[in-house]
Amino acid sequence: MAGSHPYFNLPDFTQPSPPSTPSSLPSHQRCQPSDATKGLLVALLGGGLPAGFVGPLSRMAYQASNLPSLELLLCRCLFHLPIALLLKLRGDPLLGPPDIRGWACLHAVLNVLSIGCAYTAFQVVPAGNAATVRKGSSTVCSALLALCLESQGLSGYDWCGLLGSILGLIIIVGPGLGTLQEGTTGLCTAVGYGLAFLGGLTLSLGLRVYCSLHFPSGLPTVAFLFGLVGLLGSVPGLFVLQTPVLPSDLLSWSCVGAVGILALVSFTCVSYAVTKAHPALVCAVLNSEVVVALILQYYMLHETVAPSDIMGAGVVLGSIAIITARNLSCEREGKVEE
Repeated sequence: MAGSHPYFNLPDFTQPSPPSTPSSLPSHQRCQPSDATKGLLVALLGGGLPAGFVGPLSRMAYQASNLPSLELLLCRCLFHLPIALLLKLRGDPLLGPPDIRGWACLHAVLNVLSIGCAYTAFQVVPAGNAATVRKGSSTVCSALLALCLESQGLSGYDWCGLLGSILGLIIIVGPGLGTLQEGTTGLCTAVGYGLAFLGGLTLSLGLRVYCSLHFPSGLPTVAFLFGLVGLLGSVPGLFVLQTPVLPSDLLSWSCVGAVGILALVSFTCVSYAVTKAHPALVCAVLNSEVVVALILQYYMLHETVAPSDIMGAGVVLGSIAIITARNLSCEREGKVEE
């Protein structure tokens, strides 16, 4: 019969075809963002952008009521302490498992030192420049740690993005370092830049320590420990090294509250990001904080933004685009398709 001829074995178009849905696709054709992509996007949107507001808001609080840096750190740590309720509800130990409790506390100490140095630097030098030095040093130190300790290699595109990010930061802060004034003002500015560098160094070390912590409640535990260690360290230091100030204006309290909330969001997102992507790449993407800080420095604090700042910010954004585009990929059942 003609119907049995292979040329006549055509599909029956009189019957409706089943609708095509994503669930009907074979599993090997489904595309999902890779872990590195998720980590870098979280670091960019949840880590760098909120952190860019912290420096200018800290400087505004200092200008409005001379709020000491340790008092600002103390207020920020108070936002971390309620995480203890989450740990209690889950039945997890507040200080983490006994075998890695020391490393978790070391991570908290390093982060407290990093934030304390950063807040002090924000009060001495322009917020954008302080953020630039801090993020630049964290990127450099993370890259050096990757060379010395990391078995997980970086591609040529990643190193290109890292070096470009560092170059952009040098363009931003280089002219300012070359025109330091002599005397007390110049010394205070140099100390501010030194504290910003130290803050970046301790940040990179803290991220490296956090990558070695592997237990289910790691993120809420380190967040609570940061608040606890910061509280225990800032209270005596505030009364010994600085003079406590009780703000009386709404602007200072608003800045303090915003700093606490935004810093907690940034801390959580960065801690999550380094579990998904390379710490050096996360630090490079966090340089977006510098761009946000420079914009706010100009529009909120009415401080001068030099042409070199704009040029360096463009280089930083280009480097972040290289790193992000290089790591944007889709996971497909056992393989990664870029």
